[in-house]
Amino acid sequence: MRKSKAETAQTRQRIVETAAKAFRRQGIAATGVAEIMATAGLTHGGFYRHFASKDQLVTEALSATEKNLVRDSLAAAEQGAAAMLDTFQDYVTQSYRDKVEDGCPLAAMGSELARADAATRHAATNSFRKIIETAAPFMRSADDAEGVDTALSLVTHMVGALTVARIVDDPALSDRILEITRQRIAGAIEGEQRA
Repeated sequence: MRKSKAETAQTRQRIVETAAKAFRRQGIAATGVAEIMATAGLTHGGFYRHFASKDQLVTEALSATEKNLVRDSLAAAEQGAAAMLDTFQDYVTQSYRDKVEDGCPLAAMGSELARADAATRHAATNSFRKIIETAAPFMRSADDAEGVDTALSLVTHMVGALTVARIVDDPALSDRILEITRQRIAGAIEGEQRA
């Protein structure tokens, strides 16, 4: 029996969501298509009805995850500087650090994304740019009138800090990395939104 277009779209979405969590938790190379399909409750053979390749799935999984980060940034921007500060500081908390599969794909898969195909890297670049554009008006810096350079520095600092906080095997050091980064965020975003 053939599935309706709505059922097919739901199945595809389930595969993408399952893959996004698995890629962040285990990495792209360590996660096989058969494992993703089994976790989604589907057969391995059904994969190619939805995707031309694993690379296509990686791109879609990344895009879906990045949309959430962009959406959160946009929602915070609409609420003002305090909401943007909270959103950025939440990124470098112990809770966010410990939930790799639900977090930022840049921090969870960055080194693999650097070696991904052009479509995947392009999707990551577009999402990153959108976050920078959204955050820039909230940045405080005497020598960066538009806030773009400060936002670039801050967001890359956040991704790096979260990554290293996950790498180190010393819990106190990991917590300190996050705390110092929250302080840097507060210094960069404090104050009123620019006109």
